[in-house]
Amino acid sequence: MTTRLEQYWQQLKESLWFVPGLMVLFSFGLAYGLIEFDVHTAWNGQKRLPLLFGTGADGARGMLSAIASSMLTVAALAFSLTLATITQVSSQYSPRVLRNFMRDRLNQLVMGYFVSVFAYCLIVLGTIRGTDEIKFVPATAVLVGLLLALGGVAALIFFIHHIAESLQTGTIVQHIFHETSKAIESLFPERFGEPIDDPEKAEAALHYTEEQKGWHPVRTSKSGYLQRINTDGLLNWAAENHVVLRIEKEMGAFVGEGTILFSVRSGMERPDPAEADWPGDLMKYVSIGRHRNVEQDVAFGIQQLVDIALKALSPGINDTTTAIMAVDYLGAVCERLARREFPSRLRSDGKHLRVLIRSTSFDDYIRQAFDLPRINAKGNHAVFRRLLRALALVNDAACSVDRKKILIKQASLLVTYSEQTLNSDYEKQQVLDLYAHLKKTWS
Repeated sequence: MTTRLEQYWQQLKESLWFVPGLMVLFSFGLAYGLIEFDVHTAWNGQKRLPLLFGTGADGARGMLSAIASSMLTVAALAFSLTLATITQVSSQYSPRVLRNFMRDRLNQLVMGYFVSVFAYCLIVLGTIRGTDEIKFVPATAVLVGLLLALGGVAALIFFIHHIAESLQTGTIVQHIFHETSKAIESLFPERFGEPIDDPEKAEAALHYTEEQKGWHPVRTSKSGYLQRINTDGLLNWAAENHVVLRIEKEMGAFVGEGTILFSVRSGMERPDPAEADWPGDLMKYVSIGRHRNVEQDVAFGIQQLVDIALKALSPGINDTTTAIMAVDYLGAVCERLARREFPSRLRSDGKHLRVLIRSTSFDDYIRQAFDLPRINAKGNHAVFRRLLRALALVNDAACSVDRKKILIKQASLLVTYSEQTLNSDYEKQQVLDLYAHLKKTWS
């Protein structure tokens, strides 16, 4: 699947209408199939089970009409609850987490259920005949409509429970954490070809990419955020054309129309510059959209947790508990990053250098996770203490001395800022005592 098709498919999955639309189409097929069953089979439910099937034409019409009207009312209620939830999440937490609610599969299925039952009842209702000349009641289809209505009661109760559960802070931050953890497990650009592990070859390849001459810029044709790169397609294209690509922007970066996204030059196996029409081909392998996507962009997952912490620490909300919860999950995300060996920026096709990636470093991730929460925790010793504990958690998992130095620097900045902003000596001492205790375990 090309990157453009993947982008369209992702947009469809995140929309509120796609799944309900599919379920409505399925309801059309179900209604047609059951009506055909009643017409062309010898099964006569009205005689065999009169208590279930013996409603008659007028009774069937009345029941289906009541079901259809009630399902449409409940569907409107479900959409209203969803929109109210989206509004509350946007104002209380962060607009960045709205997409998590938009693409919530359970919300889409429940809303689709109510709309599809409404459509099903309309189709079946139109086939009922009660005149003297023609009498036809699709008894099986009517019974299934009744069962679907009873299922709607359970779906409504479940939907209200799910909405209430979705609004809880723990549910929101845990969902972001799991989504970000998946991105860390396949940390970009780990699946982008193969790394160059040989030190001499890596040094030669890096020197080759740092040369200023011979590079051809490839500019974007639209503005937006770099959401996704089709790694297999881009690598195969580079190998087929015997070129080296240098990606000039990090995943999640904003690019304007005419921004240089790629630089291309002939491969190391073909040192003579090649003439080619590259821009049209290369842009097929990248997705540029209105917003960021966490799939290949771990930094966006961290940014969502930071936004929740900052919103909670704002004077208008002042929710220390929510801020602490967001900090805890920031520590958990950074702990996973601290355990990981970051993929090499130099990617090959197994033989030759093909791509140089601009990727985010561990230091960048830590600064993004802790700088703004530290600054916005001004005067809040509880958040300062929790930030220290989060740094200690990450430090315990750090797999190198350089990473530990980065974390110790962050802890030092935090303690210094706490001394500058905390009002009482008691609060300052609380932070200093915790820092002294944790520092003994740091190495």
